[in-house]
Amino acid sequence: MPFLGQDWRSPGWSWIKTDDGWKRCESCSQELERENNQCNINHGIIVNSEDEDIFNSGECEFAAKKRKKDHFRKSTNTQCFYREKWIYVHKESTRERHGYCTLGEAFNRLDFSSAIQDIRRFNYVVKLLQLIAKSQLTSLSGVAQKNYFNILDKIVQKVLDDQQNPRLIKDLLQDLSSTLCILIRGVGKSVLVGNINIWICRLETILTWQQQLQNLQMNKQVNNGLTLSDLPLHMLNNILYRFSDGWDIITLGQVTPTLYMLSEDRQLWKKLCQYHFAEKQFCRHLILSEKGHIEWKLMYFALQKCYPIKEQYGDTLHFCRHCSILFWKDSGHPCTANNPDSCFMPVSPQHFIDLFKF
Repeated sequence: MPFLGQDWRSPGWSWIKTDDGWKRCESCSQELERENNQCNINHGIIVNSEDEDIFNSGECEFAAKKRKKDHFRKSTNTQCFYREKWIYVHKESTRERHGYCTLGEAFNRLDFSSAIQDIRRFNYVVKLLQLIAKSQLTSLSGVAQKNYFNILDKIVQKVLDDQQNPRLIKDLLQDLSSTLCILIRGVGKSVLVGNINIWICRLETILTWQQQLQNLQMNKQVNNGLTLSDLPLHMLNNILYRFSDGWDIITLGQVTPTLYMLSEDRQLWKKLCQYHFAEKQFCRHLILSEKGHIEWKLMYFALQKCYPIKEQYGDTLHFCRHCSILFWKDSGHPCTANNPDSCFMPVSPQHFIDLFKF
C-alpha cells in the first residue's frame, strides 16, 4: 500500500483544476504552520540574545499555540476559514473518511460572506438564513453561529447602505427574533451553544437592526436622464409581467399613478396566480367581487398563506451527484466525471437544509 501521509485514511492533498491541468493547492493550516515556525525562529533569536533563562522551550511552545489560537479568533470576523468554495457531503463514516458533514461545517466552508455581495445570490443567501433561523439555529456549532451573525451583520449594513431589499431582511429578522425569544424563554429545555447572556446580547442586536430598518429613509435619486416614467406603457406593462412576487408589484405601483393603474390589472394578477398555484387550489379559495368577477389580487395573497410559492433565484448552490460535492457553480469543483455538467443539480434553500438531516 502506498504511503500517503501520517494516516493513510486522510483525504490527501487538495487539488484545483486549471487550464494547464491539475495543480496542488496548499491548505491554510500549512501556511499557519509555516508562519508559526517562522515566529518560533524569531522568538528563539530574541530569547537567546537577551535573556536565555527567562523562557524555556515549553513556554515558547505555549506562546506559539497562543498565537495560532489568536489568529483563528480574529478570523471569526471573516466568514470563511478555507480557500475551497465547495464541500464534500458525506452522511456516514467510511474507511477513508471518519465522521460526517454537518450543516454548520457546510455553512463555514461555503463562501456566503462574498456571496451576499453578488446581486444574483443575495436573495438565495437571505432565504437560507431565514430557514436556518426558523428550525436549524440550535444545530449550528459555536463557530458556525458566529459566522451566521457576522454574515447577518454584513447583510443589514449592506441594506442600510444600498437601500435595497429591506423587506426581505425585515422578514428574516422577525423570524430570527421570534426563534430567539422562544429559545431564551425555554432555556434548559433546548440546547443553546454558549452562555445565555450572549444570546440575550444577540437578541438586543437584532432589535437594534429592526429599529434601524424601520427608520430607513429612501434617498431620492437625482437623475437628469431617462427615467422609468419616460418609458412607454407597453414596456412598463412588460416589466410588471416579469415580476414573480406580488409585493414587488405593489411596491412598484406606488411610484407613479401610471404604474399604480398598471399594477391593478386583473390579467396581471391572474397570470401571477397561474404561475404559482394549481387550478385545484383556485377552486378552494375562490374570491368573487359584487359583479361576480374573480378577484385575482386578493386570491393571490389568500393562496400565498396556504401554499408555498415558486422560488426564483439568479444563482444557487449546485450539487454534483457523481462526486457528492456542494459548490457554487461559478467556482466549480474538481469533478472526475466524463461529462460534469450532466451531474450538476441546482439546490434550493430547503434542499440545502435537507441535505444535512440525518
